[in-house]
Amino acid sequence: MQNLNELFTPCLIVEKSKLINNIERLSSRIFKEKTKFRPHLKTAKCKKITEIFTKYFGSRAMVSTIEEIEQLKDCGITDFLYSVAIVPNKLKRIASCLSDNCQVTVSIDHISIANELVNFCKVEGCKISAVIELDFDGHRSGVRPNAEKQLIEIGKCLSDAGLFRGVMSHAGASYNLSNNQDLLKCAKNEAEQTLEAVRILKNASLSCNLVTIGSTPTVLTNYNNDAINELRAGVFVFFDLVQTGIGICNIEDIALSVLTSVISVNREIDAIIVDAGWMALSRDRGTSSQKTDFGYGQVCLEDGTIIEDVIVTGVQQEHGIIQVRKGSEALLPNIKPGDMLRILPNHACATAAAHDRYYVNDKITGEIEVWDKFNGW
Repeated sequence: MQNLNELFTPCLIVEKSKLINNIERLSSRIFKEKTKFRPHLKTAKCKKITEIFTKYFGSRAMVSTIEEIEQLKDCGITDFLYSVAIVPNKLKRIASCLSDNCQVTVSIDHISIANELVNFCKVEGCKISAVIELDFDGHRSGVRPNAEKQLIEIGKCLSDAGLFRGVMSHAGASYNLSNNQDLLKCAKNEAEQTLEAVRILKNASLSCNLVTIGSTPTVLTNYNNDAINELRAGVFVFFDLVQTGIGICNIEDIALSVLTSVISVNREIDAIIVDAGWMALSRDRGTSSQKTDFGYGQVCLEDGTIIEDVIVTGVQQEHGIIQVRKGSEALLPNIKPGDMLRILPNHACATAAAHDRYYVNDKITGEIEVWDKFNGW
């Protein structure tokens, strides 16, 4: 049985109790509202965590890569929603995943791709269903929810071929918010604009069996609209510093951290140098526009105790530079080369993507389990 201080650094640590608490928090919210929930697998990319999801949320999941479908279709998930607007060169690989126990739904925002999908399914003799992706905050792909002609054209093309399943939206604007009142307003807007598209389609005799919306911030506001039949979220499984800045969790809820070794102490610049650079932490600076800027990560002692106002101020490929936040009277910890620290990430998805396994710390049993994960598209 390994101890933390025996692990090769940098490496990714998951606090098992926090992971389960985060999942149960969302499960309780869904159970209370009696709403279907579809966890996003892109954050964890892990069979063990996917199997835990199936126990709490059933057999549906969202993915952002085909690799996730291929790796996780034998973990109890039978209904995959592929979240990235589909392109023709991915259809053959998706079709190879299909079986009686594996349904895949793709997202579409253009009539040319709807036609490509219909023709592909006809030629290959398969069924890949589709939702129309909606965009109501202008942050990436999708059809505007009031774009009547576009919605009906795509919907009719898919429906005539027996492939139309409904609509999907994502409240990306929620990541720019920081108080519950604004988050509730965003969640309400997300639901109402999505239902505007549903209304347009319904008036054209196009039924939406799946009306799916969500982001971790909006799902956890507890806003509810009975006309929405599915919610989605992903980063809730770990949380991160960006989510604390939004106000949807406490810093103590973050289940993911990078264990790192001190490799040098630079007195000249009052800095601790560690072996976790941007290859281990990512370059994500998601907290830079929030009330509290954590640089490239919040520094903790080896046991996870937060060291107030001590952050990663700079990263190079394999070096992290730890200093006291400017303007603070805090002091660097009394530490020497060979000692270990932990870094809480700005963006859990980006940090996790740098690693191929989780070291899962079970404080109840004292054991550290290794859970494999994967990357790639």
